[in-house]
Amino acid sequence: MPKDTTPYGWTRLGAHWFALFTALCTFVLIGSGGLVTSHGVGMAVPDWPTTYGYNMFLFPISRWVGGIFYEHSHRLIASGVGLLTLILTTWIFFVEPRRWVKVLAVGALVAVVVQGLLGGFRVLLNMNSIGIFHGFLAQSFFISLGILAVATSRGFVEGRFARAAWSGGLRRMALAITILIFVQLALAASMRHAHAGLSIPDFPLAYGRVLPDTSPAALERINAGRIAENEVPTTAGLIWLQMAHRFVAYAIFAGVLAFAALARKQMADRFGRKLAWLWVAMITCQIGLGAWTIWSNKAADVTTLHVALGALSLFLGGLLTFRGFCAPRTNEPPDFHSVELARNPA
Repeated sequence: MPKDTTPYGWTRLGAHWFALFTALCTFVLIGSGGLVTSHGVGMAVPDWPTTYGYNMFLFPISRWVGGIFYEHSHRLIASGVGLLTLILTTWIFFVEPRRWVKVLAVGALVAVVVQGLLGGFRVLLNMNSIGIFHGFLAQSFFISLGILAVATSRGFVEGRFARAAWSGGLRRMALAITILIFVQLALAASMRHAHAGLSIPDFPLAYGRVLPDTSPAALERINAGRIAENEVPTTAGLIWLQMAHRFVAYAIFAGVLAFAALARKQMADRFGRKLAWLWVAMITCQIGLGAWTIWSNKAADVTTLHVALGALSLFLGGLLTFRGFCAPRTNEPPDFHSVELARNPA
């Protein structure tokens, strides 16, 4: 990336802190969306953009009860995040000299608008599949805000964000794991929006086996038991979807562990190494929360924590990947700006 020679004043610092605040609010928004799905109240408010015929912002607080509370609160938080993103994009356009940062800000604004429309169509059309894409886009938007927050920081502008070299292998590894986490969240969104409960009620086994029996006879027995317990019948596809979610979780854990071990040996970036081990800790906790979600029969608070930590894991992966691709390569000379900063650190 070309060196930014524009002075870093308080207006650019303000944009950085505003981007951080917007990212934090987006994390709250993702958590509130998790609560809506965990409680199964996505249609608690059946109209949009109004709320039971009221202007969304004038809906009486006395009627914020039950599932309406979760769904209506989610809408208000989403509206707030949309407004913050509009302000952030405008701010960046006035104070940022770098074109790619402006383009990223516009991309974030477009994403949040589309995200709001998808949420509305999810209600108007009552289509669970739209909710899946709604979840995908939320994660991508969250990462874009994180990158904006980093890109507008003083350390990034002055070249101190990623001075230490990364090997090409570590960069590609971080990117591959981040993509795998995104795939994992897509699998999770598909499971959650099927609204079929737990297709596999035990862990670490699956119906008492390493691999579940999904033959027609086995499915008939499984669904007879589910119906007896007032649960929605499942399918072989949903069972194997949950198994895929487990397999990918193990692959992610192995990947981040290998990444952290390799970073410890090869990475000159001390802060990057610390982030790598934080990533391991987060994925470990994520697997624990996944198991707890099953053992608690999808308790809403546990499931929402699982969703929130998944979003943070993807967020950290996105920032690590960004850091890696901003850093000079191992065995390659860093750019002139990085050399000067190494000689005269700020």
